[in-house]
Amino acid sequence: MAYDAREYETITLGRRGHVGVLTLNRPDRLNAINRVMMDEVADAVAGVKADDDLRALVVTGSGKGFCAGADLMGAGQAVAADAPPLQNQFDRLDEMGWVGRWAMMWTSLDKPVIGAINGVAAGAGMSTALACDVRIGSQAARFKSVFIERSLSPDSGLSFFLPRIVGYAAAADIIFTSRAVGAEEALSLGLLNRLVAADALLESAIAYADEMTRWPPLALRVSKRVLQHNTDAGLEEALRYESAGLYYSRRAPNDVKESRASFLEKRAGVYTGA
Repeated sequence: MAYDAREYETITLGRRGHVGVLTLNRPDRLNAINRVMMDEVADAVAGVKADDDLRALVVTGSGKGFCAGADLMGAGQAVAADAPPLQNQFDRLDEMGWVGRWAMMWTSLDKPVIGAINGVAAGAGMSTALACDVRIGSQAARFKSVFIERSLSPDSGLSFFLPRIVGYAAAADIIFTSRAVGAEEALSLGLLNRLVAADALLESAIAYADEMTRWPPLALRVSKRVLQHNTDAGLEEALRYESAGLYYSRRAPNDVKESRASFLEKRAGVYTGA
């Protein structure tokens, strides 16, 4: 199914083969999140999810930053000049608030999400980067939790993602001190999976995604779901979930046959998801 994205004000959405490329595009605000961006990203992610020809998504920022978090200077064109304070600018429709729905939006995408971290990722921007399945960055990549500086505790999924990536003590260090983590340290901690030159970042991220999208798409999507679920599961539950995943991932008989044929013929497989 193809998805024809509408024109966006605060982001761009393109495609390179089977890879979608979503760029946060408010460079003058270091791609800080306002209400328009929140709505547009949600629309774009839903479009990627619905498009069977897109098998992975690269997320990056325009200009010098990845994402500076929530826009503390106001929501720009999203609200009037006499808008209420920031905490009221985004509707709180449930106990998770907009920050919770922002985190769930990324993790509910059943396709690999590759963060291309081109600059600072702070606050909800850091949470966005960590919500990606993997991250590739340049030397300009920098992570900063920020929340405690604003007299806030972490939100937008940071307290969930960060300790699962770096461990509790390292997460506590980053959150409690609000210190910046540069690219080399981020790589050593696991905040980045790969570190590349700045001028090669986007192409490297797309190539990284291509490494994933060359495999059977249904098996790729199920693998993500099994991995997400089993991060917090006990062994017996994890094994049962794996078994269910095996059954479901083989519901693409043509790809199952192609995987065997390509292996025997020592060639790259050509997979359609059918």
